[in-house]
Amino acid sequence: MRIAVLDDYHRIAHELADWASLGAEVDFFDRPIARERLPVALAAYDVLVLMRERTAFPREVLERLPALRLLVTTGMRNAAVDIDYLRERGVLVCGTGIPGYGGTDLEPPPGVPSTIELTWALILALAKRVAWEDAALRRGIWQEGLPTNLAGATLGLVGLGRLGAQMVAPARAFGMEVIAWSQNLTPERAAEVGVRHASREELLAASDVVSIHLVLSARSRGLIGAAELGRMKPTAVLVNTSRGPIVEEAALIDALRARRIAGAGLDVYDTEPLPPDHPLLGLPNVVLTPHLGYVSREGLAEMYGQAVEDLAAYRRGEPIRVIA
Repeated sequence: MRIAVLDDYHRIAHELADWASLGAEVDFFDRPIARERLPVALAAYDVLVLMRERTAFPREVLERLPALRLLVTTGMRNAAVDIDYLRERGVLVCGTGIPGYGGTDLEPPPGVPSTIELTWALILALAKRVAWEDAALRRGIWQEGLPTNLAGATLGLVGLGRLGAQMVAPARAFGMEVIAWSQNLTPERAAEVGVRHASREELLAASDVVSIHLVLSARSRGLIGAAELGRMKPTAVLVNTSRGPIVEEAALIDALRARRIAGAGLDVYDTEPLPPDHPLLGLPNVVLTPHLGYVSREGLAEMYGQAVEDLAAYRRGEPIRVIA
C-alpha cells in the first residue's frame, strides 16, 4: 500500500503520528500540487491523506487516479472532494474528528477551539491596528493611526452554531453587545446562548464587527455580496474565518477599495493558497492570515493520529469514521 500525505505545509506530519506502524510506504508532500499535475504526481498511490480542503479533488482529477482505493480527509466533511463520485466508484472515504471535539465534529466541545482564537486575533488586530502600527514603527513612525475600543461596540455573528456560540464569552469580556443571525437561527436558540436574535438586515446595519461562522453550502455561498456589504457601517469591519466563497470576493474588494467598510480580517479565500498577485494583497485596510484557523501543533497531531487510526482500521478490514 502506497500512501500520499498531501499539503504538509509545515513539514511536520511525519513526526506527529506513528506512520511506521502501518508497515506501508508513506510519502509526504509539503507544497501544493497544481490541479493539472495531480494525476501524474499521485497516479501510483493507493491512499490519499488530505488536510481538510487544501487541495481540491473534482471528478475529472479523481477519474485519472486508477490506483486509488481509500481517501482519508481530516474532518468529517470535505467540500473540495467529489464524494459522490468516489462512492459510485467504490473508493472508501474516511475522516477524523476535529481537535478537541472527540470522535466527530458533531460532539460538543470542551474548550475554545483554535479557529475562535484566530478570529479574535483578527478582530483585535483590526481594532488596535496591530499590523499597521508594527509596520509604521519599523519605518520610524510613532503612533501613525488611531485604534478603536471594543467596549460598547456591537459584534454581529453570522451563524450561531458550535463555533459562533463560542464567540460570545470573549465578546462579553470585552464589553461588547452581541447579536446573531443565520437562516435557521431562532430567537429561542439565540436566547439560550445569551445573545439577541436579529434579522440579517439589522445585523449588518448595527454591527461594528461582522464575523462569519457558517459552513459553506449552496445556501451560504455568496451570502454576503455587494448589497449586504452596502448595509454595513462605513466604520465597521468584516471578519471571515469560515470559508472564502461565503463572501463575494469581488464585492468585498470593491467595498474595501472604496472604503465603504473600514476593513476586513480574512483567513480564508476563494483560491488557496492565495496567488501572489491577488488584489487583496495590495489593499491597505485588510489583515490577512493563510488559513490558520484550525492549525496548531496539538491539533495537527490529533488529526494525523486519527488518520493513522483510519488507515490501520482499513488494513484490518474494519474501517472507522466512514464518510462514504
